[in-house]
Amino acid sequence: MVPLLARLPARRDAGSAARSAPSAVLAAVATAAVTVCGLVGLGLALVVVQLLDPGGGMSVAASATLGARLWLLAHGAELLLSSGPLVLAPLLLTLLVAHGLSWAGRVAVRALDDDAAAPDVIRSATLVVALHVALTWLLALVVDDDAAGTGWLRTLLLPPALALVAVGWGAGRESGLADAALDRLPGVMRPVLRGVLAGLLTALALCLVVVAVALASDASGYAALSGSLGGAGAGAVGLLGLGALYLPNAGVAVLGLAAGPGFSVGSGTLVSVHGVTLGAVPALPFLAALPDTQAVPLIAFVSQAIPAAAGLVAGVALGRWLGDRDGGSVVAGLAGLLAGSLLGVVAGVLAWFAGGSLGDGALAVVGAPPVATGIAIAAQAGIAAAVAGAVTRWRALG
Repeated sequence: MVPLLARLPARRDAGSAARSAPSAVLAAVATAAVTVCGLVGLGLALVVVQLLDPGGGMSVAASATLGARLWLLAHGAELLLSSGPLVLAPLLLTLLVAHGLSWAGRVAVRALDDDAAAPDVIRSATLVVALHVALTWLLALVVDDDAAGTGWLRTLLLPPALALVAVGWGAGRESGLADAALDRLPGVMRPVLRGVLAGLLTALALCLVVVAVALASDASGYAALSGSLGGAGAGAVGLLGLGALYLPNAGVAVLGLAAGPGFSVGSGTLVSVHGVTLGAVPALPFLAALPDTQAVPLIAFVSQAIPAAAGLVAGVALGRWLGDRDGGSVVAGLAGLLAGSLLGVVAGVLAWFAGGSLGDGALAVVGAPPVATGIAIAAQAGIAAAVAGAVTRWRALG
């Protein structure tokens, strides 16, 4: 009897270890589901598009391969084509990937015991990140061939960064660790971060409005170019879907236009408020939004108000969120300046990730220049946010 009782603690530890196994299994299943659902969804969408092609279109295997390569591009990977490197992440798909990974991180935390400590949360989140990165690298290895190879430097570095941010956010919010970390920051930082988010969403929304106006102003050009490419319904639907995936990229490019530096579509095409240079561009209907002449369009001049508008929204938001102990108008003005500067940093990062290249020739540079865009937005939004924050705080204090 004594030897049996002596073994009970060991068996209890083994039982707790056994009970922890399902949490790891659930985290792994949720992580794998993100990749599987993404690949299946892209593959089915491409198959449906091919069914509209009277000529038969691509095979199911070719559609699945194309879907897998779009999935890799959304992670920031690089494809090596015969025309050169293809580096242009479809940001809409990237946002969906990040949302799925955030959900997987939340599921991994929910599967833990109620009294799970921070190390347990970190281990679960690390498992999700590691498994997703392993699946992404495996997928890159599978689709690597002579037609479209894999550029391994970006593929090895960017998917882990994306997974770390998305999973960390989801797991941190679910476990409360994110709120605890924010509480340790100076009291003014949480309103500043809220202001940055409000300003960024405002800027992107206004940029998408500019894209919509530019497309509507040349709807006939879009229709003519779409019809000239052929493919009947399959071509029209496929090009529409491709345009939707890259719509956020166009919004970020307009952000560069609004800030002043402009954006490029290859070495021969530059659109800015200082002038327009037109060169050969890919025959994509979505690019009908580009100007038709060397004259700077009116919408480009109007778009210059976007950074200031984003800064005003950021300043008003942080001014309203400041607490009673956070200081007066001077503090709010300085916080607004910080919010505008951070907004510029975020805009620069977005411009870097949204841009890229479509080969190593005339289309080697696509998108807005990240550094110049970030600096210009930081300067313009920072001044506007400082004024708006100070005025909002002054009015709130009476």
